[in-house]
Amino acid sequence: MDAPPKVSIVVTCRNNEQTIGECLQALASQNYPEDAFEILVIDACSTDATADIARKYTPKVYSEPINAAAAYNYAMKIASHSILGFVDSDAKVERDWLKKLVPHLNDPKVAGVSGSIETWNIENPWARSIGYEIKNRYSHIGKYTGRIATMNLLLKRGVIEEVGGWDEDLPSQYDTDFGYRMSGLGYKIAYEPDAKCYHYNRPTLRAYWRQQRQYGRNTTRLYFKHGHLARGDEITDVGMNIQPALYLLVFAFAVLGIVPLLRVLWYVAGGVLLAILVYYVYSAAKLAVKFHDGTAMRLVVLYYVRAFAWICGAGSAAVKFLFCERRKKQT
Repeated sequence: MDAPPKVSIVVTCRNNEQTIGECLQALASQNYPEDAFEILVIDACSTDATADIARKYTPKVYSEPINAAAAYNYAMKIASHSILGFVDSDAKVERDWLKKLVPHLNDPKVAGVSGSIETWNIENPWARSIGYEIKNRYSHIGKYTGRIATMNLLLKRGVIEEVGGWDEDLPSQYDTDFGYRMSGLGYKIAYEPDAKCYHYNRPTLRAYWRQQRQYGRNTTRLYFKHGHLARGDEITDVGMNIQPALYLLVFAFAVLGIVPLLRVLWYVAGGVLLAILVYYVYSAAKLAVKFHDGTAMRLVVLYYVRAFAWICGAGSAAVKFLFCERRKKQT
């Protein structure tokens, strides 16, 4: 019987003392030969007990003041094995996670493999609602996909090197950028829904707002780099991407409607807002029925929060981009 391939599992973190212990405990307890995997923790100089907790589970804890994409590139230099695993510090995987994922890497055109996402803090209604939406989006993935989050993912080291590593200018959305470049080389990522990963979703609207504002900022950077990705894919469809633009259109109509001759635009803006509300209620209700939980109706609120957070994040990113471009021209 052939020995199982060896894996270096990378966990990046910063101030995750609430979840890092269970995350690493789940990895250390994998139903996989102990000598066939290592756990590397790249801590972005946490100011809480994250690093101390991590050292209880692995001696390979490195403190570097870098973002996740840079941490992954750093891990490439110190990892011992030809397969790299990536697990978020606010996620924990089931005991057979590695065992279920590794066989998919036998296909030479498969660059990596990911498991499905469940909700860790399912007792929190906001977290549970977010989880329903994520799970529904992931249900659109077939056997293979071009990109997937690094929340729980195995990748062949050689493919990462061939693709050129991770874009360190993207604190998030680096996985989408990587997937785009990887797909361009003819590779694909396998999806194994039976391998479960449990993610600690944002438990409050404030925390969700901060997260989504960051996504909005970095997604805008991503679209400046690869404009056609704004059309969306099976995980983030075009319907999600156009919502911020619709709100900006409503705002423009509201301002133009101040002019008496254009007052009709107020009615158009009202119609757009009503259509968005109907869409949100319908989408939330569909998931409430699908998952047999009325809590999912909270998604109506979460949809509004996400859209406006994306607008704020995208606005700041666009201003920064234009400012940088102007400085480049001046120099």
